[in-house]
Order: sequence, then C-alpha cells, then structure tokens
Amino acid sequence: MTHAADRPANRLAGETSPYLLQHQYNPVDWYPWGEEAFARARAEDKPIFLSVGYSACHWCHVMERESFENDAIARIMNEHFINVKVDREERPDVDQIYMAAIQALSGHGGWPMSVFLTPEGKPFWGGTYFPPRDARGMPGFARVLTSIHDAWTDRREALMNSARELTDHLGAAGRVPPSEGELDSGLLDHALKQLERAFEPKDGGFGSAPKFPHPMDLRLLLRLHRYKGDDHSLYMVRHTLGKMARGGIYDHLGGGFARYSTDNEWLVPHFEKMLYDNALLASTYIEAYQLTKDPEFARVARKIFDYTLGRMTDPEGGFYATEDADSEGEEGKYYVWTLDEIREVLGADRAETFAMVFDVTEQGNWEGHTILNMPKPLDQAAAAIGRDVDELRSELDEDQAMLLAVREQRIPPGKDTKVLTSWNGLMIAAMADGGHALRDDRYLDAAEKAAAFLLDRMRGDDGRLLHSFKDGQAKFNAYLDDYANLIDGLTRLYEATGKVRWVALALDLTEVMIAQFFDAEDGGFFYTGVDHEALITRTKDAYDNATPSGNAMAATALARLAALTGRGDLDELARRTIQSVRLVLEKAPTAAGQSLIALDFLLSRSKEIAVVAGEDRGELVEVLRRIRGRFLPHAVVAPTAPDEGEQAEAAQIVPLLADRPVREGKTTIYVCENFTCQEPVFLDRLESALGDE
Repeated sequence: MTHAADRPANRLAGETSPYLLQHQYNPVDWYPWGEEAFARARAEDKPIFLSVGYSACHWCHVMERESFENDAIARIMNEHFINVKVDREERPDVDQIYMAAIQALSGHGGWPMSVFLTPEGKPFWGGTYFPPRDARGMPGFARVLTSIHDAWTDRREALMNSARELTDHLGAAGRVPPSEGELDSGLLDHALKQLERAFEPKDGGFGSAPKFPHPMDLRLLLRLHRYKGDDHSLYMVRHTLGKMARGGIYDHLGGGFARYSTDNEWLVPHFEKMLYDNALLASTYIEAYQLTKDPEFARVARKIFDYTLGRMTDPEGGFYATEDADSEGEEGKYYVWTLDEIREVLGADRAETFAMVFDVTEQGNWEGHTILNMPKPLDQAAAAIGRDVDELRSELDEDQAMLLAVREQRIPPGKDTKVLTSWNGLMIAAMADGGHALRDDRYLDAAEKAAAFLLDRMRGDDGRLLHSFKDGQAKFNAYLDDYANLIDGLTRLYEATGKVRWVALALDLTEVMIAQFFDAEDGGFFYTGVDHEALITRTKDAYDNATPSGNAMAATALARLAALTGRGDLDELARRTIQSVRLVLEKAPTAAGQSLIALDFLLSRSKEIAVVAGEDRGELVEVLRRIRGRFLPHAVVAPTAPDEGEQAEAAQIVPLLADRPVREGKTTIYVCENFTCQEPVFLDRLESALGDE
C-alpha cells in the first residue's frame, strides 16, 4: 500500500474544512460536493458514492484508514463511482436530506454516512460504517461496492425506481402535516408524561445506551417544575445533571462534556467534544443553578466556559467547532490515566485520596486505564474517608490542576477550528446568560467578541449571514438555525449588556430570516433560503436532534424579541411557527423540547423588566447580576444607560424603555407584566418586586 505522503493530493486539497483535508491524500478520487461531480457522473453514466462525516468522528477515521486508504478498494471506487466527500458541519442541508434517506432505508443512522446516488442526486441505497471485509455481521465495503456496481449495470431500472420512491418519501417526510389543534398547556402536560416514561431512574437521563444528554428536555423540565410546582420534574433534572457531572462523560480536569456515553452510567464517553453540546449544557447547568442555588451546577457551568475560552476560542473571538475523540490514532488516549501515573504526579498519599474519590484502580475501568469519574457525590466521599468536605474540595482542586498540567504535555486530540454561525449563536446565548449568573465579566466579554466576529467576518454586504469560517474565508449561505440561534444569542446579549446595537442587529437579521426562510403558505420556516442551491427536496427542520430544531429556535427567538420590543407581528410569527409543528409536539414531544420551551414562553404571563442605569455603573451590574441570579424563564430584561439620548434611541427599538426616568440618580428598575408596570424600585427592593413567576 502506498503511503499517503507519497501520493499526489486529490481535489479536496483546495478545501478549508479540516475533515475534507484529512482525506486529501487518499487514493480515492474525491470531489467536494458540487456541480463538477454531478456533471461527470451524468457524462460517464456512473452512480455517485457520497461519504458524509466530520473531523471529530472516531468511526469516520476508522473507515478512512481501513477503506479510503486501501489502494485496492480505492481502485474499485474510482473505476465505478464518482466519489463525493462532505463535511456535515459545513453542509447540514446535504446531511439532513441523506441522513433521512439512510434512516428510511435502515431504521437508523450515524456517521460516517455512506450513500449511493443517481447522477441526479437521488439516493437508492446506503448505510453508515462498513468494514473493509465482511466482519461482525456487516458486509465488507469492497463487496458492497461490487454489488452496487453490478446492480447499476444489470438492474438499473429497479435502482431508479427505488431512487424515485425514496426521493418522493423524503419530500413528504420533510414537511410536518398541519394540525388545527390548540396551542395550550395540554401539550406541556403530555410532554411531562412522556419524559417521565422515558426517564431512567437509576442513572438519570432518558432511554438506554448510547445515552445522550438531552439538554432541551432538561430545560423544559425546569419550566414544567415552575409551571406545575411538580417536584419530580426538578428531581429528574437534578439527578441527571448530578450523574452526568460525576460521570466520565464530563472532563473532570479540563472541563466540558463529551458527545455521549456508550453506557447507561455515563462512564465511558465517545470522547469527542462538540461546541454545541457544551453551549446547551452550560445553559442547562446555569438554569439549574439559578433555580436550586446548588454550587456544583455553577461549578460545572464555569468549567465549561473556561474550557471554551481556553481551548476553543479563536484569537479573533469566534468559537471553534469540535475536538477529536482520537489522539495518536487512539480514541480517548489523551484523557485516561493509570494509578501509577496518578501516583507519579501527586505522590502516594494524595494519590490514594484522589483515587478513592475518582475511581482510579490498578485494573482501571476501561481497557486497562481509568476514565476519571466520581461514583459518589463529594459530600458522601468526604464522609466515607472522614474528611471535611471543603478541605477535601480544595485539595482535589489542586490535584486536578497538577494532573491537567501534566495532561497538557500529551499530544492533544485534533481540533476543528472552523467557526460555525449556528453553534456560536448557542454559545453566545449561554455566555450572555451565564456571565451575570456566575458574576464573571469574562464570559460577557467573550460573548460580545464572538458576536462582533460573526457580524464582521461572516455577514455579507447584503446583510445576509454565511455559515462557516475557516482560514480567513467565510463560506456557504447560512441556514435557518444560523439565523435563529444568532438572533437568540444577540437578544440575550442585549439583555445582559444594555447595548442597543445587539437588539438592533437581532431585528435586522430577523427581517432577513423571514424573507429568506418563512413559508407564507403553511407557516414555519424552511431550512434553506429561497435562493439556496437546489437540492432534491427543500425540507423543514422540525425535530430536535443533538441541537434544537431550526423552527424551534426561530420560534424561541421571535417570541423573546416580541416580548422585548412589543411587536405583535413577531409574536404572531412565533405562534404560527409552533402551530406548524404542533403535530410533532403532540406525537413526539421528546423530539420537540425546544419547541415546547417556546410554547411555554408564549403561554406564560411574561415579565418585562426595564433597568435604567443610575450614576454608579457598579450598581447597574449588581442589579443585572441579581436578576440573572434567579430562574426567570418568562422574563425579558431591557437595560439602558442613564443618558437621555441613548435611552431615547433604545426606546425606539424597545418601547418598554420609553418614559422610564432614572430616580434619585440610582439605578431604577421597572417590573412590568404585558407592558403594565409596577412602581419603580431600587436595588434594595428588587427581590420583592420580582416576586415569584
């Protein structure tokens, strides 16, 4: 087999995606997604082999090493197929369509995704990972390729019929049938019953392994607890968040969460770290902290943010996409330990204590090594070894810092340093909310810097967003979730800082989102814009997956902007959007957590809180910190400077600020419901004015 370094580069060498560049020296004659590949397929009458993955995907790397680096397999691919490689993070539109095809064909999906298409892009067969030879009940990839070629040659009509039927199915599946039912609290009650049924009481979470965090469902449960006064809703959240934060899915040294757990106990993660998971989980832990005041939830959120600032932030301010599961070709190698390694760093005595708390043994808990985890909460561990819990926490903090310093000398996992608008929007929202809740301005500063980066480097002169940035290039028309997530992030950034430019920009982007994506006939939003590249179908994103659906986030952002600006047209659009996916809320509420969060907001009596700064800037910050220290899921906050000119400018966009004078030179707070306000108060009476939602 020829070594990669000895081969000429293929067409992927001109791309910026780290995932595509990982394949630039494969012997496969890869094309990036585009008309050139389809034109050649039509000209040569060959099917297309479409391979979709992402840079942090462990099994994508495995299939590359086993098959795409295999000269014999590459010869079959190059002779009989036009081969197209796609980074799902750059082209979620392509990924969505063909993942739906794979799920329709096989009942499940995943990455790497392997799909065979007609020269017109219609799928007719596919799967996920294939080994190079028959193994573990799976056909070998060489045999798959030969079989598909034979079928294309000898049974073409059957394949074309299959492609037509599957494409018709995808067109129908990409739309949610209309539902005329009411948008009422019965949908929330139904969702609670379904979540209770799916809840796993022993280790928390929902369903069985592989176990994903489900942050949208957890945030919904916090709201259902507030709405119903239901203690079990809160218990499900606390139990799950506690188990996850003590499990191996959480990085106890560096902070942040891996993508999912391969077992029910949250012990063995799939070690890749994704920006979106950490943004959504940070928001979840922040809200749980606001509600419960449990300092461990604040601690976890802080470590997520610190991990993001330390390892996942571009010098210009954008947040990077992912960190790989593998280092030195081995999954998890960077993260795991042996007892001897722990002793070498900490010394025998401290290592013994650390090992008891973090489950470090001679035999290990995973392939002869140890994934750090905490079988018991720290207070129980302290009691078991007769230690004061605060003293033990302080010692363990020092131990973790020493181990982290040693770990950072290892060869780290690969990092995908592209900046994605949609995922950045989620982290901007998390840091905007978390900055005041955790009393740390670094997070607010980072959120502002990221927002400025996106709006400066990833927005065209026409005001439209681009999806991905890497190596100085912004590429690809933005998708629905790029707009919706960033609009929500900018809105929350305004609420945290009082800088009116952020809400003004959120409204500008809202106008673009409506013009490009809104379905005036049936309500809701398409995933791609009106002038996006034509694919085999134009879908609507209605179901939450690892990230909230585009329609759910559009409704969330519109509802919050409507409450903040008093714009009834935005409120109506939010309601129409939820109405358009109502059937999902009714039939599959566990796939609609974010839509249900938006519905909960729309059904609530929202609080509007106007905060007019006094002469003391520190007083304004303290007011915002006090507000954000509480769980107020139905409140919007409109801060403004005391300067009459600035306040008048802000009031043009946020009418809640009109005629709200500062009193006695002090920061003055107006607490309103549906734009009917109480008497203004100062900081000393803020708590009583906020009351309970």
